[in-house]
Amino acid sequence: MFPPALLQTYNRTDIAFVRGEGSYLFAEDGRRYLDFGAGIAVNAFGYNNPKLVGALTEQAGKLWHTSNLYRVPGQENLAAKLVAHTFADTVFFTNSGAEACELAFKMARRYHFVNGNPERFHIISFEGAFHGRTMAGIAATGNEKYLEGFGPKMAGFDLATVTGNVAADLVALKAMISEKTAALLIEPIQGEGGVRPIAAEFLRALRKLCDEKGLILIFDEIQTGMGRTGKLFAHEWAGIEPDIMCIAKGIGGGFPLGATLATDEAAKGMTVGTHGTTYGGNPLAMAVGNAAIDLATAPGFLDHVNKVANYLNQQLGALVAGHPSLFESVRGQGMMLGLKMKTPSGDFITAAREAGLIVLPAGDNVVRLLPPLTLSEAEAREGVELMGKAAAALETKVAALSPAREALAGEPPVAGPRASVVGRGK
Repeated sequence: MFPPALLQTYNRTDIAFVRGEGSYLFAEDGRRYLDFGAGIAVNAFGYNNPKLVGALTEQAGKLWHTSNLYRVPGQENLAAKLVAHTFADTVFFTNSGAEACELAFKMARRYHFVNGNPERFHIISFEGAFHGRTMAGIAATGNEKYLEGFGPKMAGFDLATVTGNVAADLVALKAMISEKTAALLIEPIQGEGGVRPIAAEFLRALRKLCDEKGLILIFDEIQTGMGRTGKLFAHEWAGIEPDIMCIAKGIGGGFPLGATLATDEAAKGMTVGTHGTTYGGNPLAMAVGNAAIDLATAPGFLDHVNKVANYLNQQLGALVAGHPSLFESVRGQGMMLGLKMKTPSGDFITAAREAGLIVLPAGDNVVRLLPPLTLSEAEAREGVELMGKAAAALETKVAALSPAREALAGEPPVAGPRASVVGRGK
């Protein structure tokens, strides 16, 4: 179906979008879709946002790239803004979330190295997380599907469980910590893992544990950051701060941009020559990033996110209650929400797309909703109406299939050679 010149690593849907406006995407055939995916939380400020477009086009007419051999004023400005609005003292700019995670791993290990403890290089992460597709990223993620076929798993990454039973999870975690442990790594809400919020009590316990054991606490806020949960960063809901934080997606508003934020103490091992990037922090990315952080920190922006998110959450609760055969529950926070399904999530995603709504898959049979943070209440209402339409269509389809399934179930078993062939897996 797709050009053989493209490496076939994606199971792509046969739709090509050619234009976006606000919360809507337009396909080649002219059909309009309401987008509750936002490019997987990337297009946080909607499509064709005038402030982002203006910042990029103005910079594009001046200078695209110089390299980090020289000062980049845009980096200095954006770093100052991020430091002013977060726990961080220092910032390093990357091109992606995976690169931001990679630096966080190096920074945590280097911290212990310069403290005279090179044996402390193990990083404990948690099942259900996603930390990128680099070799270190898939080792930290720990998902066998991502690790298969790429040789031995990179050493120094240990996987803990987070079941929701805070006391039991902490007992298990403490048993894993050894003299080799350097850091704990966690997403405040697991996105790819099924929109699974981590209890604030557990996050606070991790902060305390790191302080007691001399460990670095790393938060991966690539998907949860930039206002996605109703605060600038999700860990703020728990009232704690990490030592290192990875961000990306929304910080670029659609332009490739990531960053690793850290305290001076956590970053003290990262001296001249220990890390670098060719494109990270380029003038184009910095122009967009500066505009994006200004939008996210503007008076009233987070109030808007929380207001529309609360309305959306309420409407989704009614949707779940109205279709109990399809939906189990709503989960998540802010505009990072998930519908836990009773039927295959892929069926509902297809039905929603046919109705004119883009939603996303996630683990644990969850449909993920990550609309632009600029979504209006009217657009939220429209999205839920389209989901209701998709649910009704799916229920009709399931009902139509049921008699056929019952008829098949009542047929006598296939006999003779035919049954034998099936039994051999032919």
